Amino acid sequence: MNRYVLGADFGTDSVRAVLVDTANGAELASAVTYYPRWKKGLYCKPAQNQFRQHPLDYVESLEDAIFRTLKQLPGLDPQFVVGITVDTTGSTPVAVDKTGTPLALLPEFAENPNGMFILWKDHTALAEAEEINHKARTWGGIDYTMYEGGIYSSEWFWAKITHTIRQDEAVQQAAYSWMEHCDWITHLLIGGDDALSTKRSRCAAGHKAMWHESWGGLPSEDFLTHLEPKLAGLREHLYQDTYTADEAAGHLSGEWAQRLGLHEGVVVSVGTFDAHAGAVGGEAEAYTLIKVMGTSTCDMLVAPLDEVQDKLVHGICGQVDGSIVPGMMGLEAGQSAFGDLLAWFKQVITWPLQQLLPQSQLLDDATKTALLDEMEDKIIAQLSAAAAQIPVAQTGIVALDWVNGRRTPDADQSLKGAIMGLNMGSDAPAIFKALVEAICFGSKKIVDRFEAEGIPIKAVVGMGGVAKKSDFVMQTLADVLNRPIKIARSEQAPALGAAMYAAVAAGVYPDVASAMQVMGNGFDKIYHPIPTNAALYEKLYTEYGRFGDFVEKKN
Repeated sequence: MNRYVLGADFGTDSVRAVLVDTANGAELASAVTYYPRWKKGLYCKPAQNQFRQHPLDYVESLEDAIFRTLKQLPGLDPQFVVGITVDTTGSTPVAVDKTGTPLALLPEFAENPNGMFILWKDHTALAEAEEINHKARTWGGIDYTMYEGGIYSSEWFWAKITHTIRQDEAVQQAAYSWMEHCDWITHLLIGGDDALSTKRSRCAAGHKAMWHESWGGLPSEDFLTHLEPKLAGLREHLYQDTYTADEAAGHLSGEWAQRLGLHEGVVVSVGTFDAHAGAVGGEAEAYTLIKVMGTSTCDMLVAPLDEVQDKLVHGICGQVDGSIVPGMMGLEAGQSAFGDLLAWFKQVITWPLQQLLPQSQLLDDATKTALLDEMEDKIIAQLSAAAAQIPVAQTGIVALDWVNGRRTPDADQSLKGAIMGLNMGSDAPAIFKALVEAICFGSKKIVDRFEAEGIPIKAVVGMGGVAKKSDFVMQTLADVLNRPIKIARSEQAPALGAAMYAAVAAGVYPDVASAMQVMGNGFDKIYHPIPTNAALYEKLYTEYGRFGDFVEKKN
């Protein structure tokens, strides 16, 4: 019998749905839907590092993306769709009531950003993250950050909750519990009506919420109330047990079966994070660094449990048993800005166009809009082509990639980006080249940290929008790392990985390794380092490190 599964990948800007054939991993149909409120910039204050997303963006976009995916196959028998898994950004938590309904879906909180999902890149909780790190080391008990790389980030669960309940008493009083985005979408699809009954993601809990089996789950009530008295009682309204993404959370509810044109027998698995699903879609093998490259990067790695044992890698985003491939240790690192850094530069240099073109009396409105769209579409490609022609080390410009803080190694979201070495000859392509080099140097810092802590990197795989679209960035990265980089063939690797989890949860395959072996799409390109460039970049990398040390001391 034909058996198909759906992977739904919630990114920063949109949700992608992919229908996959479990027999061979063929991606039969897909659709992308952009979040309408997010696209308008609603509920966000970039200057204050506030980035919030309304739950209706997720609900409406998920329904639209899956509906349009299935519509591409008019002869499809819905009975053949057996499973669905969602992956999301994270940590992206939301305050919910007792039924698991986000507060922003209640009339009194409909326009309150604090009742919405707090996006992964929201850094309003810098002070709370610093406080968590200090108190975890000094309170006299377990250091609950030990499996989080030893440094807790403002991007993560407890920092965001603590900040929010301190800032907004109404939300603090109304929040019965909090749910990660990946847990809430699963809760929604199975028709959950109790915030405590839905199975919570091992991936989200272990990497972002300081959950670990050795201390009985989440941090103790004593520690949480020592951190913030307003957290009293919340622990018992969260969870103790967690589950890997290959486990069934339930079945599609009658309401959502009707909305999607499916049936109530569809197995919905436990949710997970996008990059971790991407690592599965990229056919994760032991000690292969899988770089999921988009607005940020998440660098994923799996290793045998008996080889990692009690080894702790300092300064990464956690190590969690089963967070990627059940039965193996999942290790996560990453950069807070990757494509985002290049998008920022694009925004800077298009400012005159955006401000002046609408005022022009020479063109009609339709032509102005079309011209602006055309220019914005071409800028990165043109900058890349021009920057690729500049010999390595010729510009004298060195940049830091910390415009959105530093995720790893050693999380510090208060850090800022910087550029040095500018002169009157520093044009846009030269600056762009330095920014690309900066994100690649940031990647090398992560590789160096893993290897310095005893975790070898035997291969590198790239996936995501940047990996698929930018030859210039990927060649630079191969040169900086001085390693070959394989590019995953799938255009939607996280959604494909989610589909693999769904195939296991639905009983098509016994485990994730078996699903990867059959459903993997392989690789379609390899970037090899250019030896002369690699040698020059080794010297520039030293300059990057010195510059970073200087800026960090001045911070």
